[in-house]
Amino acid sequence: MSTDTHTASMVLDTLRHWSDLGWLRRLDSAMAALLLELDPQANPALLVSAALLVHMEGRGHTCLPLKVLPTQPQAMLDWPPDAQLPVQQLWQTLPASLEQWLDALRSSTLVRCMDVHTAAPQTEQGQPLVLAGTVDAPMLYLRRYWLQEQQVAQALVQRTAVHTVVDEAAARHWLDRLFDPVPGTPPPTPEHDMDWQKMACAVALRAKLTVITGGPGTGKTYTAARLLALLYATAPQPQHLRVALAAPTGKAAARLRQSIDGALQELNARAGVDLAAFSQRMGAARTLHSLLGARTHTRQFRFHAGNPLDVDVVIVDEASMVHLEMMAALLAALPSGATLILLGDKDQLASVEAGAVLGDLCRGVGQAQYDANTARYAQALTGCTLHPQWLARPNAPADLLSALAQQTVMLRHSRRFGGQIGQLALAVNAGDAALATQILAHDPSGAVMASAAHQVQAVVQLAVQGRAGAPTCYADYLRLVQAGPASSGDAQAAHTTWVTSVLRAFDRFRLVCAVHDGEWGTRNLNLAVQQALADAGWIKPRGEWFVGRPAMVTRNDAELGVFNGDVGITLPALDPSAALRVYFLDGDSLRSVASSRLPQVETAFAMTVHKCQGSEFLHTALVLPAADARVLTRELVYTGITRARESFTLLQAQPGALQAAIGRPTQRASGLAV
Repeated sequence: MSTDTHTASMVLDTLRHWSDLGWLRRLDSAMAALLLELDPQANPALLVSAALLVHMEGRGHTCLPLKVLPTQPQAMLDWPPDAQLPVQQLWQTLPASLEQWLDALRSSTLVRCMDVHTAAPQTEQGQPLVLAGTVDAPMLYLRRYWLQEQQVAQALVQRTAVHTVVDEAAARHWLDRLFDPVPGTPPPTPEHDMDWQKMACAVALRAKLTVITGGPGTGKTYTAARLLALLYATAPQPQHLRVALAAPTGKAAARLRQSIDGALQELNARAGVDLAAFSQRMGAARTLHSLLGARTHTRQFRFHAGNPLDVDVVIVDEASMVHLEMMAALLAALPSGATLILLGDKDQLASVEAGAVLGDLCRGVGQAQYDANTARYAQALTGCTLHPQWLARPNAPADLLSALAQQTVMLRHSRRFGGQIGQLALAVNAGDAALATQILAHDPSGAVMASAAHQVQAVVQLAVQGRAGAPTCYADYLRLVQAGPASSGDAQAAHTTWVTSVLRAFDRFRLVCAVHDGEWGTRNLNLAVQQALADAGWIKPRGEWFVGRPAMVTRNDAELGVFNGDVGITLPALDPSAALRVYFLDGDSLRSVASSRLPQVETAFAMTVHKCQGSEFLHTALVLPAADARVLTRELVYTGITRARESFTLLQAQPGALQAAIGRPTQRASGLAV
């Protein structure tokens, strides 16, 4: 055995030991083992890089940034203090400089070199790893993610590069008709110089991609409805305009459709076109999996580049939840002439899977950076002049992000979050832990508060009984469950009305957690709340399925029409002799599945923040574990807070968890933003 092979074997043993300790996952060290099997001469740097690459992918990154790897690995890994010495000891045997590390990767037959250091990029030969990036930011990818990132980047370039010729006079006429006049004439400050909703519609007319971002209550779907009306009014053949509405989850899709319907109904009277018929032709909003035609037991979709979607316009809400693989699939399935509108809050949590596409696309959107052509166009269509603050500096470089900036609009005024919940969310988003703490401690209205108790029992008590100032809790829906359907009149109608009221009452309150495991995670809290509700006589859990059980689907099942994240309530069917069914509510549409046909579910008294994206509750209780939990981030807290409409309660395992999270903004490695 050669010295190199022996060294590689010892490194592999170390990586496996780190998996035993929980610093790495089994999958991470298994990747290193696979590469050593494929190439017995693989050098130690390659094995370590591969294990860390897969580890980072599991944390949502699409690639491994190599610049800090030789000298500051722990800054990137964020491992516990007892890992510091073992990491230092291993790193003493690895390349000491970035250039040496890159040379070690380039020398492997398992790495395809596409970085700018390479004179001639290598051809595809099935290499599992790709070395890419720039001189200042070299990155290592798993081949699949590199290909997907390239596909997304190329599609974005194509969709933003060519501007459609717009009849500016006609567009101005319809925009003025669809939007109320800007009230008053406030002084020309950066916040009031532009009707941002109107501008979003204007820029969407001229290219095949537009990104509309903004926090809760800024009017993203309000704007999208007016954009649809504008596209319909200016289309050469409006009766043939094909529109698809989609979102990552069923709940978000239903909310999108409901919002669009309401806005189009309000517009119908003054638009002068038949928006009611147009709305009816659009059909139901769907999950992205459903839109693309998800297939059982495969990652492939029915619709793709070779079989594109039959659409003219696609609007995707909650785009922050769309991961890289899904975005690549969506862009591939879109016809070249179709218009894609992405709606989302750039400050919310990114997807659980790898990638933060919306965040990448919105880099710098807070400062805008519109060029002279966009400024002229915006003024011609909206009648508003962009403040100099929003204009690009002279001679700014023309790249993907600058091209995207011309088609990205940030909505800046929240019409819903002007109260304490909104102020708290703004403080968290700004990284101001002191202000956030003050708001939670001194809200006379009782809309927001932080519990002084740091025991799980306080969480359970809140879920069962509510609190002063925010009485909404799980007793609300269970009271309706116990009452049952009305006994008079049409039995079918009474049952439907009862089920719908139960589902809506359940969505008034939710425990929202940062983690699954541990005392303060969803698994333990679901059991604890279930037991407390049983002790209080609200439910009678006998076995897995029982009346009143909230069930969240954890795996897509296109045949049943349920998708990951859908939440329903287990209730008796109309026929009392039939088996229990799980009922789901999409807007006003009720559907159900026999409980026996739903093996991939979990109880949902407590849900993670990730699973609650796209949903809102009258009263949201955010549950944070110990302050050193790596998952605690500013974006997680912001997303949890913005799930609340009227009341918000913070519960912490220990003092300081909120402050620790606010001080830890998420940063995901990606080549899209480089």
